[in-house]
Amino acid sequence: MRADNQILIDSKAFALRIIKLYKFLKEEKQVYVLSKQVLRSGTSIGANVRESVNAQSRMDFINKLNIALKEANETEYWLELLHESDILDQKQFESIYDNCKKIVATLTKIIKTTKGIDE
Repeated sequence: MRADNQILIDSKAFALRIIKLYKFLKEEKQVYVLSKQVLRSGTSIGANVRESVNAQSRMDFINKLNIALKEANETEYWLELLHESDILDQKQFESIYDNCKKIVATLTKIIKTTKGIDE
C-alpha cells in the first residue's frame, strides 16, 4: 500500500472504526443483526479500494471503486438506522457518519476524475 494514497488510508482507518463499532454493538448493546450488516459493508469499502490498486484496466479500477462507493452508501444506511433507532447517540453517530460521508465524497471524486467527467 502506498503511504500517500489518502483513500487507502481513510478507508482502512474507517474499517478499523467499524470493527470497534461492531464489538461495541455486539457486547454493550446486544445488537447482533445490524452490527453484522454494518461490519460487512463498512469493512468492504476498504477491501474494494485495496483491490482497485491492482486493477487490470481503467474500467476495472472504476468498477472496484464503484463497488466501494455502493458499500459506503449502504454503510451510511445502517448507521442511520442505528442512530434513528436510538442505538447510537448523536455524538457516536456524527463522528463515524462524517467519516463515511467523507469517503463517499472522495470515492465519487476519484471515479468522476478517472472517467473524465467534470463536476
